[in-house]
Order: sequence, then C-alpha cells, then structure tokens
Amino acid sequence: MVDIAALSALIEPEAQALGFALVRVKMTGGKSDPTLQVMAERPDTRQLTIDDCSALSHRISDRLDELEAAGRDPIPDAYRLEVSSPGIDRPLTRLADFADWAGHEARIRLKAPVDGRKQVTGDLAGVDGDRISVDMGQHGTVTLTMDQIDNAKLVMTDRLIAATQPLSSEGAEEIEDTSDETLEEDNH
Repeated sequence: MVDIAALSALIEPEAQALGFALVRVKMTGGKSDPTLQVMAERPDTRQLTIDDCSALSHRISDRLDELEAAGRDPIPDAYRLEVSSPGIDRPLTRLADFADWAGHEARIRLKAPVDGRKQVTGDLAGVDGDRISVDMGQHGTVTLTMDQIDNAKLVMTDRLIAATQPLSSEGAEEIEDTSDETLEEDNH
C-alpha cells in the first residue's frame, strides 16, 4: 500500500517551489488503473492553468524518477500521474478550506456517526480553533473536528458559481455562425 502522507511530504515542496499550495494527494483506481491524483492551487486565484499543471507534473515526475533510480520508489507498481486544480466543487482537505469557504454549502462524510448522522450537508458556518461549524438549516448546527471527517467537498450551487471567477477568458474562441449560404458555397 502506498503511504499517502509520505508522498504528500515529497510532493508538497515541489508544489511550493512553483508557488502553489498542495490541496490533496490521493491514489485512485485500485489495482486495475492506479492513478496518483495531485490537486494544487495558486493561493491568490485558487486555480491552476494548464501550464501550471504541466509544470507541477514535470517536477513531481522528475522527483519520483530520482527516488526510483536511487532504489527508494514510493510507488512500486506502474501508475498514472494526474495533476489538476481542485475545481469549483473542490474537496475540503485542510482546516483553512473550511474557513475560506464559509457561507458555502458542503457535503461532509464522517468516519463515525455524529448525532446519528454519517453525512452532514449544510452551509459552512466558520472555524473556531480546530472546530468546524456546519449550519444544517432546520436540523441545527453541528460542530466537527478534522479527525471526524472522512471526506468533504463543496456542493455546486449558484452561490458558489457566482463566487468563483475563472482565471481568464483570454484566448477563448468565439463561435462562428455558419449560415446556410456559407454551407451552400462550400458544397459547390
């Protein structure tokens, strides 16, 4: 089994060297399609460009290749490397994520039931020390710690979309209107 904490410790300095914050390191796909998934972001935009993903992917690959050459490969079997931005419905993996996204809806799966619930869905109401508050509307507010959370992610809502701006639309191509006349000309 791959040690995710050790991998994260190897990958984080590579992300930081490029000015990125590491969001998550995870192995997915099981034995049939093992994939090392790395999510990172620019602290100022909370996103990565394709060039950012490429640069981080190369740094991680180079670092892991060095370890393999030295006989200390942290992932002994073949795998695929996937580097991405966390996206709009991002995972919440750090205490700071819960504070930064206060006011937005999240779905949180718990390691063990809390007040009879294995999953909590509601608006993030803030962080106080190591305690995360989630407003579940008519079901009240629940307070959790990171060690109680199995996984958490933002829920795609109109409010979240409105609060999340793309890096840039520069370079986006306009859709060309192909009229019937143009099609007829091309067919002759």
